[in-house]
Amino acid sequence: MAISTDLKCDVLVVGAGPSGSMTAKWAAKNGADVIMIEKRQEIGSPVRCGEGISKSWLADVGITPSSRWINVEVEGARIYSPSEKVMEINEKHAGNEVGYVVERDAFDKALAIDAANAGTTIHLKTHALDVLRKDGRVTGVKAKQFGQKFEIHASVVVGADGFESQVGRWAGIPTNLQIRDMDSCLQYRMTNVDSDVRYCDFYLGKCAPGGYVWVFPKGDGLANVGIGVQVSKLHHPAEVRDYLDRWIAQHPGYAKGKKIDMVGGGVSISPPIKQSVADGVMLVGDAARMIDPLTGGGIANGCIAGKICGEVAARAAKSGRTSKADLMEYDRRWRAVLEEKLLRNWVAKEKLVSLPDETFDKIIDVLSGVRLEKLSVLNILKAVRERYPEVTQEFENLL
Repeated sequence: MAISTDLKCDVLVVGAGPSGSMTAKWAAKNGADVIMIEKRQEIGSPVRCGEGISKSWLADVGITPSSRWINVEVEGARIYSPSEKVMEINEKHAGNEVGYVVERDAFDKALAIDAANAGTTIHLKTHALDVLRKDGRVTGVKAKQFGQKFEIHASVVVGADGFESQVGRWAGIPTNLQIRDMDSCLQYRMTNVDSDVRYCDFYLGKCAPGGYVWVFPKGDGLANVGIGVQVSKLHHPAEVRDYLDRWIAQHPGYAKGKKIDMVGGGVSISPPIKQSVADGVMLVGDAARMIDPLTGGGIANGCIAGKICGEVAARAAKSGRTSKADLMEYDRRWRAVLEEKLLRNWVAKEKLVSLPDETFDKIIDVLSGVRLEKLSVLNILKAVRERYPEVTQEFENLL
C-alpha cells in the first residue's frame, strides 16, 4: 500500500546500503526517530561489488560476523604482476577488502535488520525526487512510492545514495567527478573454476588499465571474477567486458568455468569530497567519496563514517542545531579517521595508472621477498626504493 500522507522524523536517510543502514542504526540507538528510504524493492540487490571485506573494523561499528552472510574466510591476498610474479599478504595486512568473502545481498540485509531493530522505519521502492527547503536549509525530501507523491520532513537529511548522489547535488554540494576518477567495473559469478579458497587474488597491469582483475573465491568451485578499468582509458563501453573475457580466456582454471551471473557499474576512485555537510544535510559513504581510490572498496570506510554520522545526526536533530557549522562535527571526525589514507592512496593511484608493466613487475618482485610489518603505500615505496630507486622517483612526494 502506497504512502498517502506526509511523514515526519528526526533523521531521514536516503539509501539503504551499508553506509545508510549504519547511519540509521546509530542515529536510532542515540534516540532519534529515523526513517530510511530505498529506491529498490529489495535491499542489497542487485549486488554491485566483489563481496570482499576485512574483519578488523566490524566490532568497532557493532557488526557481529554471521554464517548468514559469510561464504569464505580467507587467509590473505595474492597480488600478481603483469608477468604473474606473485606477492602473498596475510589477511591482517591485506586491506579492507580481504578477510571474509560475503554474500553482499545478505550482508546488506543484515545491516538493515540491525537498523530496523534499533528503531528505524524503512520504506522500500521509495524514490527521493528532490530536497525540501525552508529559509535555505534542507528540511526533508519530496518522495514517490508506487506512483504516489508525498513529503518526508526531517531535521537532518543524510545522503547515502551512492557516488552519483542526487541528495548532494540537490543540496548544492559540489559532487562533480573527473573521468580519471572513475572506474568502469564488470563482474561474473562463475562456477567450475579453480580458485584457491585461501586467497583473494588481484592481477595488475595492462590486463586492466588503471585498475585490476580480481578473483574472490566463494567455495564449492564458485568465484567472483571481475575487473575495474579507468574510464579515461576506455574507447567504448563494451571494452571493459572485452578485457575481462580476454583475461579469463588466458587462464585455463577460469576459461573452463561457466558464467551464472553478471553485474556492472561505475566506481569513484577520487579524493574524498571537499564538503560533506550543508545546512540540514550530510553525505556519507560513496556519496562523500569515501571509496579507497587504490582498491575501489568502500564498505568499511562507509560503515565507520556511518556510525559517526548517525551519532552526530541524532544529537543535532534532538538539539535543533542543524546548521552546516553544527554538522561540521561529523566532517571533522570522519576526516580524522579516514582522510589522510584516502588522499595518500589517491595520489598513489594517480601515479600508478601511468606505470608500464615492467615497473609493476619490479615492484612485485621486491615485495615478494620483503616482510612488511604494516602494509601501506609508504612502506611499499620505502621497500621498493631500496632495490629500484628509479621506480620511486615519481613518488617522492609520498616518501
